[in-house]
Amino acid sequence: MAQQKKSRRDADPRRFSSIVVDGPERAASRAMLRAVGFSEDDFGKPQIGIASTWGMMTPCNMHIDGLADAAVEGADEAGAKGVLFNTISVSDGISMGTEGMKYSLVSREVIADSIETVCNGQSLDGVLATGGCDKNMPGAMIGIARLNIPSIFVYGGTIKPGRYKGKDLTIVSAFEAVGQAAAGNLSDEDLKGVEMNACPGAGSCGGMYTANTMSSAFEAMGMSLMGSSTVSAVDEESHTFAAKAAEVLVDAIRHQRLPRDIITRDSVENAMSLIMAVGGSTNAVLHLLGIANACEVEFSIDDVERIRRKVPVLCDLKPSGRYVTSEFHDVGGTPQVMKMLLAKGLLHGHCQTITGQTIEELLTDVPAHPPAGQDIIRDFDNPMYSEGHLAILRGNLATEGAVAKISGIKNRRIEGPARVFDSEELAMDAILNDQIQAGDVLIIRYEGPKGGPGMREMLAPTSAIIGRGLGDSVGLITDGRFSGGTYGMVVGHVAPEAAVGGNIALFEEGDTVVIDADTNTLEVKLSDSELTARRDRWQARPPNYRRGVLGKFAKLVSSASYGAVTDKDLFED
Repeated sequence: MAQQKKSRRDADPRRFSSIVVDGPERAASRAMLRAVGFSEDDFGKPQIGIASTWGMMTPCNMHIDGLADAAVEGADEAGAKGVLFNTISVSDGISMGTEGMKYSLVSREVIADSIETVCNGQSLDGVLATGGCDKNMPGAMIGIARLNIPSIFVYGGTIKPGRYKGKDLTIVSAFEAVGQAAAGNLSDEDLKGVEMNACPGAGSCGGMYTANTMSSAFEAMGMSLMGSSTVSAVDEESHTFAAKAAEVLVDAIRHQRLPRDIITRDSVENAMSLIMAVGGSTNAVLHLLGIANACEVEFSIDDVERIRRKVPVLCDLKPSGRYVTSEFHDVGGTPQVMKMLLAKGLLHGHCQTITGQTIEELLTDVPAHPPAGQDIIRDFDNPMYSEGHLAILRGNLATEGAVAKISGIKNRRIEGPARVFDSEELAMDAILNDQIQAGDVLIIRYEGPKGGPGMREMLAPTSAIIGRGLGDSVGLITDGRFSGGTYGMVVGHVAPEAAVGGNIALFEEGDTVVIDADTNTLEVKLSDSELTARRDRWQARPPNYRRGVLGKFAKLVSSASYGAVTDKDLFED
């Protein structure tokens, strides 16, 4: 190991870019680079790709160009040459409940593919990726893991809370307001008021939803700067972190600190422990599995359940809690929770970070207890919940497993008749038309990775259920996903999915379904013989898309239990 580290320190920081700019035979390459602004001196510097997800599609990313520019300046000042390029982002919040939402998870793979393509295609020496919306983070990290060149992630930052009639708002407030209005519990004026004030400016959705969950996870994983994961997008602090991250990356290139040295089984466990402690999104399970696959790290949904049983929920954060992420940042944010976990032996402090320091070293000056006079971060003697909130359920309904978010629920067991819907739209219509009653268990199927394709998030139906006052009495099960803003008795990522003949495809209206968060079971009360008989009658549906990006995704995507990745076991040995 010592010899390996020495050889890396001695390695040329231009080990890749030199291939395309050195020597008389590369005159044409240099000519093209001069056209985009390279000086003679720049050819002797390591080239850093600044992967930006800027776009005007969503408030999560509308400001990312400024962070990318700050990163370019930081790289240049640190003695490298920053080279800016764009990848994509689509807005989950805007496309939620539409056919367009099928492209959300797909965008994770497109982002990963594009970062891998540009960095390898242009022989870049390192990459700094910056993003805001949900899939930016895991997409970038999957691409980084594949490349295994020195890399760092810069978060665009969280949105500030909106305000209406004395209450904090997030985008989830708008979704829930739709359900309240449909139930006659909210006036048209107040629905408009929530709409007008829910998103006051730039930044990712304000609770501990998927974007803030994944940014916090990356900080715990060691792939972003300590303290950066919960910064507000509109604060100058975000630009400072972007410039500093570029400086750190240049040092990482010179010392050849590589992602696969940092993203290990222990650091992935650190990320999941942090996610449990802050009450993070169900999507984090899918994304960490995907990142682990890209790094060839052994990490499974069984590891998720093992970590859940030993890590309590310490933070009172939306969606099931009271506070938003910007408030969490003000009382210590992710580093504070990490130090608390470390002090209790629930974090692997030896893990390396992109800075060259260990997690333990970076947390030296952080107190082991949360600040007094606040209740956003609880101490271990007064947790929100004694165990983690992301449970892995199994049973004859999900033989490969399913993910349930069990924070904030009053009824940990629901047994009731199945209300079966073969699309999100059909379920939403039933909810808004008052066809769902207390005790029902909604089944939304053919929305899985292959079946949708794309695993749409069910924020619209879950928010409508909450808005109609049924959150504690109605269960929802799907082979699709949930938004990070979802809470209630909801179970997603059911695997095998309906499209491949999973038992969720065999349900009939009125079947008795049991969701039990205490025993981690997900069952339909049918005999094995009845399930077999139904399976014999079941016929696979033709794919919804045969061409284009959705067709390719449906053809290649793995089961949700493996992260819904598109490059798993492509070629059998």
